[in-house]
Amino acid sequence: MSITNQYVNILKKLNILYIEDEENIKLNVKKTLLLFSDNVFDAEDIASAKKILHEKRIDIILSDINLPDKSGIDFIKEIRLIDKKIPIIILSAYTDKKFLLEATKLKLIDYLTKPIDFKSLNQALNKCVDEILDNSRYIISFKNNINYNVLHKKLIDTEKEEELSLTSKELTLLDFLIKNSNRIVSSEELKSYLWEDEYEATDSALKNLLNKLRKKVGKDSIINTSGVGYRLDY
Repeated sequence: MSITNQYVNILKKLNILYIEDEENIKLNVKKTLLLFSDNVFDAEDIASAKKILHEKRIDIILSDINLPDKSGIDFIKEIRLIDKKIPIIILSAYTDKKFLLEATKLKLIDYLTKPIDFKSLNQALNKCVDEILDNSRYIISFKNNINYNVLHKKLIDTEKEEELSLTSKELTLLDFLIKNSNRIVSSEELKSYLWEDEYEATDSALKNLLNKLRKKVGKDSIINTSGVGYRLDY
């Protein structure tokens, strides 16, 4: 899977919250967002946005600065008290140095001026994916009805609606393969990452761990390229 395709696939599965009080702008931008993600929730004010955040898992937030019940900046300050890492993009009809300074303090992904063009939005969303990958904050769907919530470290059988237990070593291996899913990881790199004691980091220990993880996420989900290494496929 190329990096570009990986980003497209991840974005499709992410939940985006879009906050905008001007109806025409909201409709047009939402249509564009739906080209990137299958799950876009829109709100016209902070009260509605908070309700969505309470009821849904939100991965990315896009918010206008000027909202009827509260400034978008003030709202994001509240969000940052609860969640310091969720990717946030600010939208504004103008560029104001005061707001740009505030945006820097709030660790925003981007500050886009309206009207928003497709390329700028695409670039900003890809930055969000970078942030999500760096912080391991999304859900992966494997081919055999198994979902993995990277944020909460939970492996779920969606067909049986039950959680599958993972050992600490299995979790470490899975998270490492996810973070490096755009490349093949060598056996030596895996052993070095998984075990501090080189005497424990044997080929048989790695093979045993991989087999145990394969039984839970699906044997075809971890590809072995002979003589090269391993790669996650989902």
